[in-house]
Amino acid sequence: MQSEVPIWRVKEIAQYHANQGIERMQMETTKKRFTVDDYYRMADAGILTASDRVELINGEIIQMSPIGNRHLGCVNAATEIFIAAFKGRAVVSGQNPVLLSDFTEPQPDIVLLKPRKDFYRGKHPEAADALLVVEVADTMLDYEREVKLAYYAAAGVPEVWIEDLNGEQILVYRDPSDRVYGIHFILKRSESISVQAFPDSVFAVADFLG
Repeated sequence: MQSEVPIWRVKEIAQYHANQGIERMQMETTKKRFTVDDYYRMADAGILTASDRVELINGEIIQMSPIGNRHLGCVNAATEIFIAAFKGRAVVSGQNPVLLSDFTEPQPDIVLLKPRKDFYRGKHPEAADALLVVEVADTMLDYEREVKLAYYAAAGVPEVWIEDLNGEQILVYRDPSDRVYGIHFILKRSESISVQAFPDSVFAVADFLG
C-alpha cells in the first residue's frame, strides 16, 4: 500500500516546481532582442564592422552567406537592367539596408525605391519607399522564402522577387497582407517578367538568372 505523502512535502515539491517555472519564465522574458538603434550603436562601437555580412531580423543579428560568383553576377546584371529601364522613375539600391520595423532591417540584394532628388542621402529607406525587393538565393533559399519574406509582407513591401538560382526560376510575390503575400507565382527561364509598378517594361527571366 502506497504511503501518504506528508503535507509539508507536497508544499515543498509544489514550491520547487513553481520556482522552476519562474526561472524558466525569467529566462524567456529576458532574452535580448536588439533594436535597429542597438544595431547601429554596435557598429559605431566597432563590434560590427563593414566587413561583417550581417542583417537584423526580428531582433537577431543574422550572418549572411558569402557571395559566390554567380550570385554576384546576377546582382550586377539586375542592377544594370533596372538602371537602364527605370532611370528617373526609381532609385536602384544594391545590397543596402531597408528599415522594416524597430527590430528588423534586412539588406536585400536589390531594392527599387521611389525616386527622390537626394537619392536618399537625407532619409533612410523604409518599407514604404520600396517598389520592389529582389533577393538572389543560391544557398539560402529556405531562409529567404520561409523567414525573410514574412517580414517584407508584414511591413507592406508591395512586391518581392526571389531569384532561385538552383531551380533556374524566379519566385514572384505580390499583394502583401499581414505576414503573407496573396499572389505568388513562379516564372521559368524561358518566360518574361515585369515589375508591378512598371508593367510597361518587360524583361526576359533568363537575363536575371544568367
